[in-house]
Amino acid sequence: MRCYVLGLQEIDPSQVAVVGCKGAHLGALSKLDGIRVPDGFCVTTDAFQRVMAEAPSVNDQLIQLSRLKPDDREPLRALSAELRRTLEGTAIPDELASAITHAHARLGEHAAYAVRSSATAEDLPTASFAGQQDTYLNVVGPASILQHVRRCWASLFTERAVSYRLRNGFDHRKVRMAVVVQQMVFPQAAGILFTADPLTSNRKVASVEASFGLGEALVSGLVNADSYKVRDGEVIARTIATKQRAIHALPEGGTREQAIEPERQRQPALTDAQVVRLEQLGRRIEAHFGGPQDIEWCLVDDAFCFVQSRPITTLFPIPQAGDREHHVYVSVGHQQMMTDAMKPLGLSLFQLTALRPMFEAGGRLFIDISQALASPAGRTALLEGLGKSDPLIRDALQTLIGRSDVTRPLPDASPGGPPAGGPPAPIETDPAIVDELIGRTQASIAALKRDIQTKSGAALIDFILADIQELKRLMLEPRSHQAIMAGVEATWWLNAQLQSWLGEKNAADTLTQSVPHNVTSEMGLALLEVADVIRPHPEVVAFLRHVEDEGFLEEMATLPGGREARDAIRAYLDKYGMRCAGEIDITKPRWSERPTTLVPILLGNIQNFEPGAGARRFEQGRQEARKKEEEVLERLRALPDGEGKAAETKRMIDRVRTFMGYREFPKYGIVSRYFVYKQALLEEAGRLVKARVLREKEDIFYLTLQELHDVVRTNHADDLLIRLRKEAFRAHQALTPPRVITSEGEVINGEYRRDDLPAGALVGLAVSSGSVEGRARVILDMAEARLEPGDILVTRFTDPSWTPLFVSLKGLVTEVGGQMTHGAVIAREYGLPAVVGVEQATRRIRDGQRIRVHGTDGYVELLS
Repeated sequence: MRCYVLGLQEIDPSQVAVVGCKGAHLGALSKLDGIRVPDGFCVTTDAFQRVMAEAPSVNDQLIQLSRLKPDDREPLRALSAELRRTLEGTAIPDELASAITHAHARLGEHAAYAVRSSATAEDLPTASFAGQQDTYLNVVGPASILQHVRRCWASLFTERAVSYRLRNGFDHRKVRMAVVVQQMVFPQAAGILFTADPLTSNRKVASVEASFGLGEALVSGLVNADSYKVRDGEVIARTIATKQRAIHALPEGGTREQAIEPERQRQPALTDAQVVRLEQLGRRIEAHFGGPQDIEWCLVDDAFCFVQSRPITTLFPIPQAGDREHHVYVSVGHQQMMTDAMKPLGLSLFQLTALRPMFEAGGRLFIDISQALASPAGRTALLEGLGKSDPLIRDALQTLIGRSDVTRPLPDASPGGPPAGGPPAPIETDPAIVDELIGRTQASIAALKRDIQTKSGAALIDFILADIQELKRLMLEPRSHQAIMAGVEATWWLNAQLQSWLGEKNAADTLTQSVPHNVTSEMGLALLEVADVIRPHPEVVAFLRHVEDEGFLEEMATLPGGREARDAIRAYLDKYGMRCAGEIDITKPRWSERPTTLVPILLGNIQNFEPGAGARRFEQGRQEARKKEEEVLERLRALPDGEGKAAETKRMIDRVRTFMGYREFPKYGIVSRYFVYKQALLEEAGRLVKARVLREKEDIFYLTLQELHDVVRTNHADDLLIRLRKEAFRAHQALTPPRVITSEGEVINGEYRRDDLPAGALVGLAVSSGSVEGRARVILDMAEARLEPGDILVTRFTDPSWTPLFVSLKGLVTEVGGQMTHGAVIAREYGLPAVVGVEQATRRIRDGQRIRVHGTDGYVELLS
């Protein structure tokens, strides 16, 4: 039997599908001790569906609507308006109208009511839909109640609501609308309470906004509100606004704006005592719902009423250390050049691989640096190390230093301080060391590929867990660490000393071009060689322009020259096919799995380069480095003690060119292992699908490696857990991870503190010298890259997988990065001016805009 009306007291939180999210929240609020909620009832989604059934044309209109995209403005506007007209023109069946008017009569026919939308996709933990549907205040009389209920139903299809659903992936045909009808209260003040500070995300600080009259004035932006910050029962900040207008209810129904008397305009809407009492009530509501809330309140006769509470969906989750101590966390993704959300299998594998504990939040990983930050020596080492990686992290941490709630003093012997062993021991400048290290890793991966073939079931997971220990052994190999640091420290030495002696900035940028053994830069040049194989065969080139299916290689082999092209691409994938964007996440599709990713880059190489460009590019960089070396040494010899300075510089140049290329190899080894693991795990997942343990192979991506171990051992998977993980991952994708976050949820943002820049310049970190002007290409997915020679790539971050694009570029701008991250290293090796760490570069720079990149001084100018 259909239920068309429920009283608020009859509603429980499980009834979202019946009363919508707002109705369910209000039902829960109305039962909380000490929380006052105006009485009312809810017209259920059954009523909405009954009315939808009375309008047969609606179904066809919804099908048309589902085919639109958010950018289809005109058809979206027209179809939304048509749907609203249809619903507003549909008569409410007598049975339904009677149920509504009877509920209204029980509360009081002559009272005034608020009639408010309550959609089933609204006020969700992952998407608030705030303001997307309509609310009507001070509605009087049964006929007007019915009219405004109908308007609320129609507001499910306002243009803004439809666009919001399209952008957030909600199906219009599955969303239902309930309507809350609630007795009006006529407050002297009203506003919003956030139980976590919306600016800093600090969960310990509540934020209150207040104005005179109905809260609609504040929500609609009509007035400036008073603002209060509350922590631990104390108002810690207040701003009293000039409140010139308020919205009040009219006796006959409806509302109107009203001017506030001049003598009251600067009076606070709330006393401090009232603000503290409101915050305490808000904490009770937050505790009930289990997370920070955005709460609408009214003050009536010195008592607070609550008319809405919804989750704050913009807060980044807090990493959990499992205690009540204060912690400071630093983003791993900003170090690894992968700030996208990761799936559980990727998170767990990276945590198992890592050499120190990592904490997950919002699909990202964080490192707890609290102890190191509290230790004077550890703090110095942190600021120096992280500062070279990301100056914005360093600045964020500097804002924390000295705050007693964060950096409690610890002795220098703290475990968070520098390693007991001190810096790595010196290593001789011998290319044979690099050859040996690379050979060891290659031999280890070959053994892994051989031995894993015989493993399945729980034995496979056990084998991978054991092999992770072999991977860690290689990562902790002392000589590997020494080789990496030898190249890095020689680079720092050259930049510092040559600026001091010769006044030359970032001289190492040129000296590190075309160093040997850089597997990442070689990967970009090798794709040029693949293009050389394909270029002479026009039918193959034409075929590649229309490739969509991942199995295109075999079809291509039937064309003239296609076999040679196929073999060249396969050889490339054999060596580099384990790479992809975001490759630290094992679940990301690899080039071997999606070779179409490389096709646009190959076509660009075929069109934009002559045969042999790869070898010429490498040789040109080598010659430029040699010429720079000769120039620097000659200038040094002319200085006092010039021979000594030149000899020391020559020794450092040799170290850079011997070891700097190797820095890229350990990650290549890690990613190579990950791909071997992934192939074996997907094969195991195929067996689980056949056994009907899993619905699809990719379900394993939503389990940790430990959970997958239990699944293969028991032949049982938790379908609900996998579904919830998929929903969580979608929510995490919409979040922007902070560089630094505390255990109170406070996000600490760093700044570049420079005043030497041209007006309007975008500041960042200089990582590769030179100045270049060109067309900006704002690209978020390398698979969609369509570059021409001379373009400047603007993106969020680059990892090794982006390297094949670099051969076509004139310059590089990224939102994330540091001196020694992959994009910076490859930009220097290819001689591309680059600036990284430019906040919101992909939003502040338009695709196609002309820009100038100042890679020596670390800023970008917008020219058009």
